Amino acid sequence: MGKNLKGKECGKGICQRKDGLYTARFVNKRGVRQEKFFSTIPEARNWLDDARYADKHDNVFVPSDMTVDTWFDYWIKNIVGDLAPNTLRNYRERYKFNIQPIIGGMLLSDVKPMHCKMVLNQMDNDYAGSTIRQTYICMGTMLKSALMNDLIVRHPMNGVRYTKPVRAVNDIKYLTLEEQEKFMEVAKRSHNYYQYALLLETGLRTGELVGLTWDAIDWKKRTLTVNKTLEYRHKQGYWRAGPPKTQQSYRTIPLTNKAYEILEKVYANVRYRKEADTLSQTLEYMDRRTGEKSTLVMSDLVFINWRTGEPAKNSSYDTHLYKLCDEAKIKRFCMHALRHTYATRAIESGMQPKVLQKLLGHASIKTTMDRYVHVTEDSLLKAIRQFENASNAK
Repeated sequence: MGKNLKGKECGKGICQRKDGLYTARFVNKRGVRQEKFFSTIPEARNWLDDARYADKHDNVFVPSDMTVDTWFDYWIKNIVGDLAPNTLRNYRERYKFNIQPIIGGMLLSDVKPMHCKMVLNQMDNDYAGSTIRQTYICMGTMLKSALMNDLIVRHPMNGVRYTKPVRAVNDIKYLTLEEQEKFMEVAKRSHNYYQYALLLETGLRTGELVGLTWDAIDWKKRTLTVNKTLEYRHKQGYWRAGPPKTQQSYRTIPLTNKAYEILEKVYANVRYRKEADTLSQTLEYMDRRTGEKSTLVMSDLVFINWRTGEPAKNSSYDTHLYKLCDEAKIKRFCMHALRHTYATRAIESGMQPKVLQKLLGHASIKTTMDRYVHVTEDSLLKAIRQFENASNAK
């Protein structure tokens, strides 16, 4: 038993030095002495308990004065740096605005479930459920990585939940059959008609459509391969190529007859299109499957803006969509709603959710089930007609 400067016992493995600091020490199973200094006895006891627990359960004990801020900077740059740019941006924003003000300055080893819950509680009044969920994912993923790298003994997110509901399935925007018909009728007079029509036939994400190149089309097998994305970085002022959103987003999609015809028509007019100097670039990006560099040849892009000769930006697509919606007299929607519409039509046609998951490139079947396996008004009417026809046939 160690003692403090007044002669009182501090507990096994703890004693007080002449400078007032408390020394906590123990010998691990490998015979190596672990030692650290603290200002108070509770801090020394907590460290000693964690260290002994880690040693007993064969964890590699790494004494660390690393703060959450320091770990986040390392984690975002070196561990998850190959994620999609939008995902990294979301992580940085949620950390800066919500996580950092609460736990950023804390020692990583001092973070407890109550601190993590405090982060989420502080957001409850001012943020949507989806944003709170993003914060929950960012904080949980970052701290789990610290656990996996033996920087902490326990996961401080265990038992932590958020209560504010995320956007309901019914709030996910997709077009009804009537809206889709009205929209496509107006879109036929648009220079972006083929892009919109292809999304409704393949369910591509916007970045996947923008980054689609001709070498991804197999004319003989009638397939389209998704292996890269392209987006414009407005703040930096340049185009950036990247890998698909997740590992599962790499996929090969069999083309419908309509999708094949769309690509044929676009390809037939490639020689006549205007091409800006931007298309002379070759962009490099990391293939997340192999860890090796791949390239995107801009001149090989399937779709470019007819007026500028450059790739069309995501924002310009949405702006154009709003005009078409107003002309068609339907509620405004963004590009991603066309992907939702494709998925909804697929489920209505009887496609199995597991098949749809592969076609959409979802990492989890839960995402597909939660978002798209629901009953629409159109499918209700179709079911009633089928029931009525069957009854009348008797």
